[in-house]
Amino acid sequence: MNAIILAAGMGTRLRPLTNEIPKCLVKVLGIPMVERQIQFLHEAGIKDIALISGYKAEKLDYLQEKYNVDIVFNERYDTCNNIYSLYKVLDRFGDSWIIEGDVYMRENCFTKDIHQSTYFAKWHERYENEWGLEFNHLNYLEKINIGSGKGCVMSGISFWTQDVANMIVSRIKDYIVSGQFQDLFWDNAVIDIYQMTNIFVNRFDAIFEIDTVKDLESFQ
Repeated sequence: MNAIILAAGMGTRLRPLTNEIPKCLVKVLGIPMVERQIQFLHEAGIKDIALISGYKAEKLDYLQEKYNVDIVFNERYDTCNNIYSLYKVLDRFGDSWIIEGDVYMRENCFTKDIHQSTYFAKWHERYENEWGLEFNHLNYLEKINIGSGKGCVMSGISFWTQDVANMIVSRIKDYIVSGQFQDLFWDNAVIDIYQMTNIFVNRFDAIFEIDTVKDLESFQ
């Protein structure tokens, strides 16, 4: 089991806090978001961690020495969405946690005792421009709704078994070969395959995506 942290983005909506650092290093309650993620992974016994860097990548170098994180540079961080970040480590993707670097966790959801592909989701009374997840009475994903609504949305944390990861890898490779991928998120590949497999939705409200300074101030 391993973990992949996607942290290449420029974090423009968190400026001026991201003028000199990647957004994953923005501190929430005194600790950089990515460090809290790594510490929680270690607590769960997950030590094989790859971090995909891009914007201000040199600021993340200390994580390699401090936590033995493998840092992989995404040279297209400023022209592509995060599908290319995952593409950089497709050979590692399988039985993997995928974590977005701008997620703060109040509690630890990581575990080695997980055996099905799972989206961790957070409830919103009202959401706009989010990836909503509709699921059945057994909590298996039935529909991904990109837009506005009420319900659970992707939290930025998920786990993928090897068999489902293989399906996602195939779709990502297709997108890259086509050349039409710059505006895609890696979850676009999931849209193509989720109806062919079972993906569990785990509601976990102790996850907070910090996109803007207002988000940070509101949370703290």
